[in-house]
Amino acid sequence: MRLGIRASIFLGAAGAAALTLIINAFFHSWVVAIAAGVSGAMAAAVFIAREVDDRIAGMEGAADHATQQLSRQIADLTADQARTDALLAGMVEGVLAVDAEGRLELINDAARRMLNLQNVPLGRHYMEAVRHPLVSQQISEALRNGRPHPAEVPIAHRLFSAQATPTSDTGGAVLVLHEITELRRADRVRQDFVANVSHELRTPLTAVRGYVEALREDPASPEQRRHFLDVIDRHTGRMERLVRDLLRLARLDADQETADRQPCDVESQFRSVAADLSTLIGQKNVHVDIAVSPDASTARFDPAKLHDALRNLIENAVNYSPEGGRVTLAARTEGDQLALSIADEGPGLPDSDLERVFERFYRVDKSRTSSPGGTGLGLSIVRHLVELHDGRVSARNNPDRGATFTILLPK
Repeated sequence: MRLGIRASIFLGAAGAAALTLIINAFFHSWVVAIAAGVSGAMAAAVFIAREVDDRIAGMEGAADHATQQLSRQIADLTADQARTDALLAGMVEGVLAVDAEGRLELINDAARRMLNLQNVPLGRHYMEAVRHPLVSQQISEALRNGRPHPAEVPIAHRLFSAQATPTSDTGGAVLVLHEITELRRADRVRQDFVANVSHELRTPLTAVRGYVEALREDPASPEQRRHFLDVIDRHTGRMERLVRDLLRLARLDADQETADRQPCDVESQFRSVAADLSTLIGQKNVHVDIAVSPDASTARFDPAKLHDALRNLIENAVNYSPEGGRVTLAARTEGDQLALSIADEGPGLPDSDLERVFERFYRVDKSRTSSPGGTGLGLSIVRHLVELHDGRVSARNNPDRGATFTILLPK
């Protein structure tokens, strides 16, 4: 009986132990499975997080690159706009642009000054702003996709070339104004110069040809032949001086002559020129006075070139002085400049000619025409020689009578 009970207890204990082992084994497997699942989920989560981070980093890099590229483009556009503004502001040509409707889009400073548009805002129609009909006509033709020929437009005593061009991309037009006042003046001077040279050469050539033909007819007396030869000699000498002056003007215009400045005595320069002209001075019985201020006794200049300039002015003063008249040569200082003046007692100059007497071949009225044998180029050569010294020369009438020519040179 006791054996049966013990056996039952033993069997019960063994079963409990076995059950415990089975439960423990199942629980361990379950825990391991859960742990494995959790570990896999965590690994997947880490992988997803890394992938998201990589994508976010890529997007951030792309955004940074786009931002940098946009910043560079904005900077380039700003620089281009600044260069364009500086270019337009520095242009001497006037530039005006309108859109397809004719409203002002751009006006640079030069165009505002030329067309008097200082207070005109952008956006206004050009017909309301531009008051000159030729300029408006240029813009109108360009807006109709035309190609108008350049027009010469006079504005406030100045001459401009106006050219409008259509802009194919926007349908607007651009007008460019270029001042040609000096160009036209130079063209007139050139034409006058050619005409004057032709005239100055034709006159002595005609005389020479006439007297040559007279010599061929074998004049009866030796006195006539001598007279004819003297006339021929005088006119050929005039042509020689004209050619010489023309060649010198050409050298001066081409900057082929320079001023070799050195310390010189001003009074000695005056006396040297007066000595060269002593024959002419004696023939006219003209008195030459020299007055040099102590502070103007010496200066730096090219003695040869200043001698040529003074000789021309003093010779003119003697020629236009009356018989027994007086020519005054004076030197003084005016600030930091040396003033050399040549005054005569002749008929003076018309006020309208004072600014033009230094032009080539310019002729004043008959009371002050060039002396016989003059080329009409002397005063122009004087102006060039003085400008070689960075100076200037001017003419004025004296209060009582006569004229004074003044050379201003830096000391």
